[in-house]
Amino acid sequence: MHGTTTTDSGPAARRDPGVLLAVAAATAAGLSLTSLWWALPAMAAAFFAGHRSGRTWPMAAALSVLVVAGAAAVVNVPALLGLGTRFVAMVVGAALLPWFAGRVWRQYQELVRAGWSRAEQLEREQRLVAEQARLRERARIAQDMHDALGHDLSLIALSAGALKLAPGLADAHRAAAEDVRARAATAVERLGEVIGILREEAQEAPAGPADFSIVRLVEGANASGLETALHTDGEAGEVPAVVERAAHRVVQEALTNVAKHAPGAGARVHVAHTATETVVTVENAPPPAGPVPAGPLHGGGRGLVGLDERVRLAGGTFGHGPRANGGFTVTARLPHAPTRQPPAPPGVPAAPAALPPEHRRARRRAGRALVAAVVVPLLATAVLTGALTVWGSLTLSQSVLDPAHYAALHVGQNRSDVAGLLPARQLPYRPRAAEPKGRGIECAYYAVTADRFVDASGDAYQLCFQHGRLLTLAVLEE
Repeated sequence: MHGTTTTDSGPAARRDPGVLLAVAAATAAGLSLTSLWWALPAMAAAFFAGHRSGRTWPMAAALSVLVVAGAAAVVNVPALLGLGTRFVAMVVGAALLPWFAGRVWRQYQELVRAGWSRAEQLEREQRLVAEQARLRERARIAQDMHDALGHDLSLIALSAGALKLAPGLADAHRAAAEDVRARAATAVERLGEVIGILREEAQEAPAGPADFSIVRLVEGANASGLETALHTDGEAGEVPAVVERAAHRVVQEALTNVAKHAPGAGARVHVAHTATETVVTVENAPPPAGPVPAGPLHGGGRGLVGLDERVRLAGGTFGHGPRANGGFTVTARLPHAPTRQPPAPPGVPAAPAALPPEHRRARRRAGRALVAAVVVPLLATAVLTGALTVWGSLTLSQSVLDPAHYAALHVGQNRSDVAGLLPARQLPYRPRAAEPKGRGIECAYYAVTADRFVDASGDAYQLCFQHGRLLTLAVLEE
């Protein structure tokens, strides 16, 4: 319905119901001068004209025609001036206000739709950010596998090469050892190629075994200036490699975030081993400068998503949140026995982003429509009322009967004789007064004064004629 353009006004009117609705509203508002019941269909048509159409000109044109027609009627029939107040009330109350109400409602609905569209876009972006973080973490897991598995395959290749050179080995066994060495070397190369595709950074894989020691990780943090305490409960025993790597990654990421988002705050690492699981907890106090929330949330939550993905793939559960004292806690529960992996969690909330252009435009349109809904009816009321007042004053000034001329009148005069003493116009309204009864009696009313600020304002002269002769004359006081 927005901005329909065509060179043929007929099809445009059929496609845009606002044109027909605006015409119907203006027509019903005009008919409401004869019966107030017409105000109800006028209000309904005006409301739907504002709500269904995105155009302003149909209602503006229809009301302009109505106002011009009303002004022409008053000019040609001055007696209609008494209906001016009702006319203004119908134009404003039965047409303008309902139209603006429909327009504001339309803009509000557009704003709501823009808001939901923005919310869906943010949700998609959050899912995309979370998925990217998970993919990066899986790439790191692949790198860890390369570090461990590549080292083991390299040792197999070295052992097979040594076996091949062993003295006294049969040729068939020597050939088999060479085949094992060649296959292990090929597997190392292929593993490096596959992992190289997944890795985030273009760097050579380390030739030595990866170090997943939490003790050395904490020692490195202390050496770099991050005061970190390590507490270990239970014996590590035979901790699966996937659990060891996940625990190391949790501590590594958590300490990195403490150093980044809570500089100067100490950290405490607690590792609890049982026969069935390993629980890793990293806590930090608020920074010395004050209770500034610490933790990866300041970085958009991507580190948390990566840790959650690492722990989930290890079959464990991951939790995080602020502490009562303003610090932050990260906890990972890692079972030793393989378990079914839980489904991937939804994306983490993203930081509030700036409103998109379409949403800002919808807000501006809704704001302008609301302001116009207040200003335009008030302005229209003032303009129409002012015009009626000016026209009424001009008409009243032309209907004033001079007191001296009134004093010269007497009962029995011919109407043609007194015509030169009477003003050009009569009052545009008929005062409430008793009129003599009888055949052929006509009464005319003239103003005593055009000054609205004197006591005689509102008084009128009543002259009644019968068969062309002055029958009665009187002064009607308001």
